[in-house]
Amino acid sequence: MAPVSSTPPTPAALWPLFGLRLHTPRLTLRYVDDDLGAALMGVVAADGVHDPAEMPFSVPWTRTPSPELEREGLQRYWRGRARTSPAAWTLAFGVFEGDRLVGEQNLRATGFPGLRTVSSASWVARSEQGRGIGQEMRAAVLHLAFEGLGAQRATSGAFEDNPASLAVSRALGYVDNGWDLTARDGQSVRDLRMLLDRATWERTGRVHVRIEGLAPCLPLLGLDDLDDLEDPDDPDDPQPTARR
Repeated sequence: MAPVSSTPPTPAALWPLFGLRLHTPRLTLRYVDDDLGAALMGVVAADGVHDPAEMPFSVPWTRTPSPELEREGLQRYWRGRARTSPAAWTLAFGVFEGDRLVGEQNLRATGFPGLRTVSSASWVARSEQGRGIGQEMRAAVLHLAFEGLGAQRATSGAFEDNPASLAVSRALGYVDNGWDLTARDGQSVRDLRMLLDRATWERTGRVHVRIEGLAPCLPLLGLDDLDDLEDPDDPDDPQPTARR
């Protein structure tokens, strides 16, 4: 019988996504652990993410009073981790500018090994809006999707009265891809769909992004068969790529 180690494994060793980082020229995106999740919900409770008279989300979670808002936020992160599998996953990142926590950026997929399609969602603290942070953090997860994971398509969407989100998508090369009617506050509103394909993304100017800690995460996402994955932690390989 093999001896039992006296040193317990760290959470990052058991759940390597805790070590996943994305670095842009001014931002660092860190996969959300419990401490970071609590801090993110603290930012929402203290600073807000939109004008209280508006609602950019189909589920009005930002109107939940404190401390229920913070508790429900932690539950959302726990559910996301618990449901992570090759069939469906959500990667939630806290976004830092220096030491300051400024927002959250998600990357999501269902059936990614076959479909190679991702979607995204995000928010930026109200006091940090209007400085290009939303565009740069979306560019970071697009780099992760296309260069790191071999995605072929990225989708997004926003209500027609959310011009800031739509502007970010269009600036990054997304094109209109139809619309749906969605219920919001008891009223129907048009939810505009956006699409970015790999060829368009490769033609557009991209923010330099360094991916840290991706390789051990791949089996959790159903990508352990990418035998030609370049080392995403190699400092001499600034744009690691999972190629098919």
